[in-house]
Amino acid sequence: MTDVVRWRGGDGGDGLTALLAAYHLCTEEEKGVPVTGVDGLPERYRAEIADPGAAFADDVVLLARSGDMALGCVVVTAPVDGAAEVKRLWTDPAHRGRGVASALLNTGIDHLARTGVGTVRLSVWKWRTDAIALYERLGFAVTTSWDDRPDLVCMTRPTTAGGRRGCGRA
Repeated sequence: MTDVVRWRGGDGGDGLTALLAAYHLCTEEEKGVPVTGVDGLPERYRAEIADPGAAFADDVVLLARSGDMALGCVVVTAPVDGAAEVKRLWTDPAHRGRGVASALLNTGIDHLARTGVGTVRLSVWKWRTDAIALYERLGFAVTTSWDDRPDLVCMTRPTTAGGRRGCGRA
């Protein structure tokens, strides 16, 4: 059974830092810039891993857990102009295909809807086709890019009943 909980901070022993490190290392490899360890990551990513409490101080960080094991994470940014952003969605590869990412996203979207945020947005690398399919199943639609980096797909959806809720497994 997977529980999604709000991360309240800690020393990294809760699994968040390992999930963030895996996310960034994988992303750099996919971009064609593989690094051998966290020390080789750009400073902004090392800062997130070293001190997620400071890096995400204004945001909501959710962890998917099974017992004491961290299965995945997502960051939902503080809203700006009525929209918030989903970042750092990551499921440990050994636990993919079990609904972890869907549970994280749905919990994040529900939180935003309860707090009055009308729109959630995200950007995803175009080669992450499984992630794009998940986002589409959960009601996200491709939109005009707000990011000038090549190979990014930008997507949005409403947080309320206007958005579809997915029933697929991620």
